[in-house]
Amino acid sequence: MNAKRFMLKLRKKFIPSLLSVLTVIILLLVSAKYIYIPEFLDPPSAPISQSFVKHNISCKAIYDMDPVEVGKSLIIRRKTVVEDKDERLIDFTGNCPVFRKIRGYDDLCVSEEEKIFPIAYSLVVHKNAWMVERLLRAVYSPNNIYCIHYDKKSSAQFVAAMKGLSSCLPNVFISSKLETVFYASISRLKADLNCLSDLLTSEFKWKYVINLCGQDFPLKSNMELVSELRGLKGSSMLETSRPSEHKKQRFLYRYELQDASFEYKKLPVKTQQAKSPPPHNIEMFIGNAYFVLSREFIQFMNSSAVVRDFLAWSEDTYSPDEHFWATLVRLPGVPGEVPRSQPDITDLMSKTRLVKWQYLEENLYPPCSGQHVRSVCIFGAAELHWLLNYGHWFANKFDPKVDPILLQCLEEKLEEKQKLFQKGTMLTCPKG
Repeated sequence: MNAKRFMLKLRKKFIPSLLSVLTVIILLLVSAKYIYIPEFLDPPSAPISQSFVKHNISCKAIYDMDPVEVGKSLIIRRKTVVEDKDERLIDFTGNCPVFRKIRGYDDLCVSEEEKIFPIAYSLVVHKNAWMVERLLRAVYSPNNIYCIHYDKKSSAQFVAAMKGLSSCLPNVFISSKLETVFYASISRLKADLNCLSDLLTSEFKWKYVINLCGQDFPLKSNMELVSELRGLKGSSMLETSRPSEHKKQRFLYRYELQDASFEYKKLPVKTQQAKSPPPHNIEMFIGNAYFVLSREFIQFMNSSAVVRDFLAWSEDTYSPDEHFWATLVRLPGVPGEVPRSQPDITDLMSKTRLVKWQYLEENLYPPCSGQHVRSVCIFGAAELHWLLNYGHWFANKFDPKVDPILLQCLEEKLEEKQKLFQKGTMLTCPKG
């Protein structure tokens, strides 16, 4: 009898709980398959990538680390294949008014603060045209200027897609000089230099320049960036540290480009030939390829014989973009100088780029919720809160094929922040 009563109590207690759990699971499975397309699109005819399909998910809940919603994002991630063929972007930009309207380029207002503080961008890209467009849209302001440098090895479809973007947006242009870019070689640095030269001769009187690659994404709205950059008061923002003995090998010996049998095509290979010391007794510093530099710094660099000599000396070093900028900002007397006596500025101290390295996870930052590629984290949706609150301006790497929810939520949050910071300011908006 007692056993019977116990079983009845257990059933009453257990079955409702089980039903609740099953209900949640069913809802997750059903809702994960549900996607919606914005009402202004005509799905059968509009040449829209699945990158722009909006998933039925709460970004607020993702940001708040709600376990059910984060779990839902994981289900969507497993089930969703993002179509991002470059040809469809070519078709899309074939009708510029429609492209600008659908992607919201024509709806962007500019505050007085933004108007007097234009920003320049150098985008060095080589694949995934839809991801480049999403990056461009995320950093876009009618008041800024954007140089796109595509790799001469890029596919014809990618090149056409980039030209389509530049033809539809008056403040976006293709670099006048293009490089065949090889990993860790001088060509990567020259790609940025080509854009910088073009930006300097443009009509836009931009205040700062920021360089980006195709898997970067902003963590700050344009209004926030303007505020942060004004706070620099002409100084530079980038990683610059004293090199370890291991890193010194990159410029103590000559490197030669040699054929590689995998995706990089060619790689710099170390020779036994020692290099001469850097010209003009320059003290070497190392960092990464990312920079935020003032117009005055770029003007100085463009006319300096010391910089020209240093660039020529760097031709046969390994990954010169990782010492070139880090060293130049330490030169005495340069605009925005970082004094050589100043301590190292690490990647976590510089706000230019937030990157998670696999071997530092759980030590310096929480583990990657996406995937690792060559020890670098491709971020997942569970990192949304961490990314937006760490304090950096941009992060790397993102891929909608790895996690479409994170990019959707970042776009949503950036739009919210832009509107919030513009609230109460005098705005110039498009007519109509």
